[in-house]
Amino acid sequence: MARAPAVREIEVPPEADRLEGFPHPRETRHLFGHATAERELAAALASGRIHHAWLLTGPEGVGKATLAYRFAAYALADGETRDPTGASLEVPENTPALRMVKALSHPGLLVIRRPWLFREKRFPTVIPVDEVRRLREFLAHTPGGESRPGEAVERVVIVDTADELNVYAANALLKSLEEPPARTLFMLISSQPGRLLPTIRSRCRTIALSHLNASDLRVAAEQALDASGKTKPADTDWPRLIYLARGSVRRLLSLATSDGLELAERVSALLQALPKVDWTAAHALADDLSSAASEQRFETFFDLLLDAAARLTRAAATGEGEPEDVALARRLIPEDRLASWAEVWETIVREKAEALALNLDRKALILDAIHKIAVAARMP
Repeated sequence: MARAPAVREIEVPPEADRLEGFPHPRETRHLFGHATAERELAAALASGRIHHAWLLTGPEGVGKATLAYRFAAYALADGETRDPTGASLEVPENTPALRMVKALSHPGLLVIRRPWLFREKRFPTVIPVDEVRRLREFLAHTPGGESRPGEAVERVVIVDTADELNVYAANALLKSLEEPPARTLFMLISSQPGRLLPTIRSRCRTIALSHLNASDLRVAAEQALDASGKTKPADTDWPRLIYLARGSVRRLLSLATSDGLELAERVSALLQALPKVDWTAAHALADDLSSAASEQRFETFFDLLLDAAARLTRAAATGEGEPEDVALARRLIPEDRLASWAEVWETIVREKAEALALNLDRKALILDAIHKIAVAARMP
């Protein structure tokens, strides 16, 4: 009797650019707050002379990737399905190009991003050059489907995020930007465009997206919460969440699903007590955040801590900001300590990245970050 074939489970890799528990930006149906950017891209495509490379910049979590994928589906769709007014990048839900872009199965779409390392069970800290080298094969083939004479775009390359390209990957991408293939469009996403090679920036047309206003932010967050089946915050929590989110949908969602308001209170208490530190409370916090099950809370804590440190530094430098930030900055950061606080911020960012890349002790990382801020606060 023949044996039944073995059933093989296929491991579905996580995605570095997806907030855990929520739809990916390419699956987001509506984009809020960026109608002007949508019209600019739609008009450029309609002109038939669209620039070959676009750099979408702005703070993290405001919709840059959603805009890039919306435009990819719009550009790769049959022209008859597009909004004839050019007012948005909306296409019908049943459009084949939209369905394939959502599934990452469109032959005319290539996404370059940090790959999941199956053996190490982690993402690399940068986009390696091998990811960019996939461009060669992609650009060497004509996309499948019917020919579309007169269409401006047959291929779309999305780089998410271009900030994460290592130096070899950046130079490899630059070659394609310098000699762009016909009917190929590059969409580079960047939260820190200053980190990109000047030669890359110079070959792109830039669209700068800004923070969302409170109304758009709440509607966009509610859309994501509904799509993921998660409970919405209480009405009384929204004002504080919107304040802490700083116009970022991603940050608001992270705060709303990781007890972010409670973490914000703990970070605030920590800073208000400086230059003293309640090390018993600090150790309890580090224990709470360092387990594998607390990944999102760990990220939220550092996001809150670094954002608060940046706000205080700006308040000390300019005298502007929320009254409580200005008062605390005056107490903790005299003018001659501004450079020290900026250096502490940069050191914590760097050491956090190194700790995640090398899988170092997270509790030690948290306690060391608190120690560095406390030292900066008590410097003579």
